Amino acid sequence: MHELRLFLTALQFFTRVPVPGWVGWSPAQLNASARHFPTVGWLVGAVSGAVLAGAGWLWPPLVAALLAMAAGVWMTGGFHEDGLADSCDGFGGGRERDHVLAIMKDSRIGSYGAIALVLALGLKAALLAELLRQTPALNWAAFGALMAAMLSAHALSRWAALLVMARLDYVREDALSKSKPIAQGVPLPALAVATVLALLPGLLLGGGWRVGLAWLAAAVVGGLSIRFCRRRLGGYVGDALGATQQLAELAVLLAWVARA
Repeated sequence: MHELRLFLTALQFFTRVPVPGWVGWSPAQLNASARHFPTVGWLVGAVSGAVLAGAGWLWPPLVAALLAMAAGVWMTGGFHEDGLADSCDGFGGGRERDHVLAIMKDSRIGSYGAIALVLALGLKAALLAELLRQTPALNWAAFGALMAAMLSAHALSRWAALLVMARLDYVREDALSKSKPIAQGVPLPALAVATVLALLPGLLLGGGWRVGLAWLAAAVVGGLSIRFCRRRLGGYVGDALGATQQLAELAVLLAWVARA
């Protein structure tokens, strides 16, 4: 029950999915739920993958891809996409650390954020369409391969964001920040559990060697994000976690659909 409560805590923070009232909420509870971030990716990936597969029966791959993306955005409220846009505006337009943080806090989107969103969403649509083309057979084996890719992309990308939390300190000082409750660091045991949870769906669904390649892609994005955030901010903020998740999701999909 304790682990279920922690999973539902992470779920209510990162998605619009309603959870029972008995789950409750507290900063300590949210911080302890960090190991279940990849598990949230299981659910988002499962819904998006089911829409992708189902829509692929009726419409061309690109249409199915866009519908799958819409389902994912609906579930998360565009939480991570917003972080990507804010990060690109901040890092692209900001000079020193405080200027970058101020731009990220601005609710308006700038040219850097708009360009980043167009490119990221366009690339994601192309990758999902290609994933559907690579599994054209309408059978359970093909469906399992598609779901292995979708669950891995969403689980491993959230694991990459968790790497940033584990290695860096939170730098925004205002107590009203959305990410403040999950900014207390990630202990090694929690990170180890999250790593297993991030790899598990791809392995169970027969992803084979692509799971290892996808994990490497997510780890590279996480490592680069750590290095970049440390250099520009001296730590991380919530928007940087969203950007890391989006970039890692793209990297995992790129690795998954790469020609063998």
